[in-house]
Amino acid sequence: MAQIAPCLWFNGEAEDAATFYVSLFPDAAITAVARYGEGGPFPAGTALMIEFRLAGRRFQALNGGPQFKHSEAMSLSIAARNAAEVDHFWDALTRDGGKESRCGWLKDRFGVSWQVVPDGLGDLMCDPDPARVARATAAMTRMTKLDLGAMRAAAQGE
Repeated sequence: MAQIAPCLWFNGEAEDAATFYVSLFPDAAITAVARYGEGGPFPAGTALMIEFRLAGRRFQALNGGPQFKHSEAMSLSIAARNAAEVDHFWDALTRDGGKESRCGWLKDRFGVSWQVVPDGLGDLMCDPDPARVARATAAMTRMTKLDLGAMRAAAQGE
């Protein structure tokens, strides 16, 4: 069966990014590295394509050059099991030049966009009571890192 793997484009920092990402997730590893030879757009020995696995899923990182930049139009979403995991991923991905955004979004130091989403957010946002959803959503729009407990309290009207 055909498989799909996201391929992230970098300008020389693909190997650093892949190494950083695999340090954050369980069941993660770099599985292959192809390197540029002489005469390429990067010095010989620079990683061309890195195959890696995050939480059991296949990814690729390509050192393609400066032509393309990352944007929020494509993000990687992390389903965090609890507040401690939200903190772990949020803190690691915003460290060393990453940038917080709103509503659980951030950019890491490489410019890749991520969403750190606590488990239970989907249930809260699909509540059959539109007033509860509206209160939870209003609370979320004031947050950078998502706090599911605070959103649940807002849904309750607290």
